[in-house]
This record gives sequence, C-alpha cells and structure tokens, in this order.
Amino acid sequence: MTALKSIVLFVLAAVAEIGGAWLIWQAVREGKAWWWAGLGIVALGIYGFFAAFQPDAHFGRVLAAYGGVFIAGSLAWGMLMDGFRPDRWDVIGAAICIVGVGVIMFAPRSGA
Repeated sequence: MTALKSIVLFVLAAVAEIGGAWLIWQAVREGKAWWWAGLGIVALGIYGFFAAFQPDAHFGRVLAAYGGVFIAGSLAWGMLMDGFRPDRWDVIGAAICIVGVGVIMFAPRSGA
C-alpha cells in the first residue's frame, strides 16, 4: 500500500509541476493571458505539498526519484498537450529513469 501511495503522489506531483510550468510557458512564450502564469504559480506550489506527503522521510531520496518521474512525465505531457513525438532515445532514456525511480524508492534497505 505504501508503494501505491508513493506512485499516486508522484503522478499528482508531476501533473502539478509539469502543468504549472506549462501554464507559465503558455503565458510567456505563447501569448496567453497573464492569469495562465498565475495558475501555473499556484500549481507549482501545490506540487511541493504532493512531494512533502511522500511516505519516505528523506527529502533527497524523494526529490531524486521524482526527477525520473519528471523526465518521463514531461515527455508524456508534451505528447498529450503539444503534439510532441518522442524518438526512441527519448523513450529509452525515460524508461531508464523510471527504472531508477523504482530502485531509489522501493529497493529493500537494511534498517529501514
């Protein structure tokens, strides 16, 4: 159950962070209204709370693992929202990152 909670929090964090950054990008680079950036700032703040609710007590471990989720999530967001088509190297790199997330977060540890 702890692993499921962690995965759900990682997905929610990715949506908040990547979505927030995308909203700011849209306001700054694509000429959307200023309030898009405001929504982006709010979403980025929400991201921090999702990260803080992770079951693992180690900030460095959680944020390091989240980096892999962010990489894969960013590619997926680009596909869904901007029509980006990753090449095989993007996909291979993202898969390596997700494996790394699993190792960092869920590997058995002595004394843990």
